[in-house]
Amino acid sequence: MKLQTNYLGTVYQFTSLKDLFAKANEEKSGDRLAGLAAETVQERIAAKEVLSQLTLSDIRENPMLPPDTDEVSRIIESQINHPVYQSIKNWSVAELREYILSDTTTGEDLKRLSRGLNSEMIAAVAKLMSNLDLVHAANKIEILTKCNITIGYKGTLPSRLQPNHPTDHVEGMIASLKEGLSYGMGDAVIGINPVDDSVESVKRLLHATHDFISEWEIPTQNCVLAHVTAQMKAIEQGAPADMIFQSIAGTEAANRSFGITASMLEEANDMAKRLGTGSGPQRLYFETGQGSELSAEAHFGIDQMTLESRNYGFARYYDPYIVNTVVGFIGPEYLYNNKQVIRAGLEDHFMGKMHCLPMGVDICYTNHIKADQNDIEDLGVLLTAAGVNFVIATPMGDDCMLNYQSLSYHDVATLRQTMNKRPSPIFAEWLEKMGIFENGKLSKIAGDPTIFSR
Repeated sequence: MKLQTNYLGTVYQFTSLKDLFAKANEEKSGDRLAGLAAETVQERIAAKEVLSQLTLSDIRENPMLPPDTDEVSRIIESQINHPVYQSIKNWSVAELREYILSDTTTGEDLKRLSRGLNSEMIAAVAKLMSNLDLVHAANKIEILTKCNITIGYKGTLPSRLQPNHPTDHVEGMIASLKEGLSYGMGDAVIGINPVDDSVESVKRLLHATHDFISEWEIPTQNCVLAHVTAQMKAIEQGAPADMIFQSIAGTEAANRSFGITASMLEEANDMAKRLGTGSGPQRLYFETGQGSELSAEAHFGIDQMTLESRNYGFARYYDPYIVNTVVGFIGPEYLYNNKQVIRAGLEDHFMGKMHCLPMGVDICYTNHIKADQNDIEDLGVLLTAAGVNFVIATPMGDDCMLNYQSLSYHDVATLRQTMNKRPSPIFAEWLEKMGIFENGKLSKIAGDPTIFSR
């Protein structure tokens, strides 16, 4: 395995795959904070050149985090389809990129190919891609999943309606929920981040959303994004949950810092099937984001983009209904500015799709990052073009509980109209029935939450 090159008269020697992968990554403040980033643009170009010439077997046979020491690695390795892998193992990373971007390669081809790739291979090829490459490649792949309704169809832009409230006040949450629905939001999920992670609070919010969904016969799903154990206890006590949520990470140690293990998620998935109110077959919701392993001091010298790809290999094992990265949420320590946030969002979406995941993105930023609303609107356009499975919508783009900026209800409606996208089919039918849509577009009463008080 060659880890050296001569670029413009300078010899660049990389000490390991970890070192090479990190230095081939586009600039990320998290990698620099960890002491992993390329020191110069020239070193980054040299790393990309060396990476492009590695074979897929080089990557698989030299694991950055060996399966015998990490359960995430074991789960990723267990999913490799050996006949598919054998047919491509001698490809270089550059050849993999060319295949993915070829005009003759379809989305179905990429889904078959994915079965022979591990997460590090997918991260490697993403490092060689431009932003437009990431958009073009991801847009080829259609991933359909069903909980109560099916989402992911090409030509659609589903949304998670996020009616958070700073005190978990049910009436306040319902008010925000009504407004979001009146703009056509909520087909992916009505998902609430609770302030109070107690079982009683989770039960209260699940009952409130389930009752409202039932009353208005809304074709969607509910979820309260508490810790998985709190949700499981609430479900055991009779709370109506269509799916179970959990944040995940790309190493076993980082997952343990979240208070989870692989077996715990298997138990949750089984409980959702037995006791949950979602019809399935998919009933799990995972959330990720570049930098979480570094913040947990559980990154093992691996760059944050590669670790994010490992998130998706871990998630794929559980066949979730939806997955989203919260790009820009952690802060400038990991993604410093608009350029890094946009790049990370496109990387994450592509890597998720290449894992055959129903990949969504919370297009967001925190107020101390060097980004603004125009930047996340730009990313919204790019991800809509890339065929993102869903995005997250908050009132006026301002989450009053989590204190960060995201897309607003208006933004998602505008993306749909501008990019000729629709809500999920059965949800669109409900919007027409309610008069919120007329002939596939928002009607004159759209945006009026009082339609749910009549």
